[in-house]
Amino acid sequence: MKNKLDQFIEKNTPRINDTLHTILMRKDIPESLQAAMLYSVHAGGKRIRPLLVLATLEDLGVHAEDALEVAAAIELIHTYSLIHDDLPSMDDDDLRRGKPTNHKVYGEALAILAGDALQTLAFETLASLPNTRPEKTIELIRLLAIASGANGMVAGQVLDLEGEKKSLSLQELELIHLNKTGALLTFCIVSGGILADIDVEKMKAIKAYAENIGLAFQIQDDILDVTSTTEELGKNAGSDESSEKTTYPIVLGLEGARKQLMHHHLLAKQSLAFLEKDDSLLALFADYIVERNF
Repeated sequence: MKNKLDQFIEKNTPRINDTLHTILMRKDIPESLQAAMLYSVHAGGKRIRPLLVLATLEDLGVHAEDALEVAAAIELIHTYSLIHDDLPSMDDDDLRRGKPTNHKVYGEALAILAGDALQTLAFETLASLPNTRPEKTIELIRLLAIASGANGMVAGQVLDLEGEKKSLSLQELELIHLNKTGALLTFCIVSGGILADIDVEKMKAIKAYAENIGLAFQIQDDILDVTSTTEELGKNAGSDESSEKTTYPIVLGLEGARKQLMHHHLLAKQSLAFLEKDDSLLALFADYIVERNF
């Protein structure tokens, strides 16, 4: 019998995919560009980020008519970042989600432009929400720009590049990943809170949850890069070592990294005490993130 989280994922993943497809299937997009955009969006991602938006709302007991569009906008940003991450000038990866990376299929120039188009389409999607009050829409756009921009995800990517071939401290490593991975994950949770109109104290609690699952997500990524195969990951295993990046297993050792993973997992779940639920979807997602093998 499937558990609550499995049922939630099975129900909502097709809804997210349908929303993404509808957003992308516009007649005014050049055919080659549209094909490149669709290739990466439909490459088989687990949709963790958009699912977190919907899970936050469900745990808060709120229905928001534009939730799927907000969730889809985040996935568009995430997908653009993966296309650009894989480029020869960045991580130079040949595989993503078990398939050739975008630039391997469509060429580097079109891959860059597909990423650019997905990024701007995300903001167009948020700016076009039909059922959300204008002040909320503006706040969502502002916060997504921060989370994905020069003092969020892009900042983390720059710090990550600059940290290659250097020995980083745990504090420096966490700063990279609070930005590179954590900023967008935090926006997923916060956007649900904004749509639900929660108060300041609850917002503070879900932000703490989000920051801790963001770090846990990255620690597990680093552990899997060492312990899993390319086939299991759907991308090249051992890529961190080949890029000479500092990772949690390098700084803390493999067992130390696992202890740090469980520390952030515990803090994340403790932050959800205000929900007064033993089986909240967000708590189940925290378990899912630390137990995943992909």
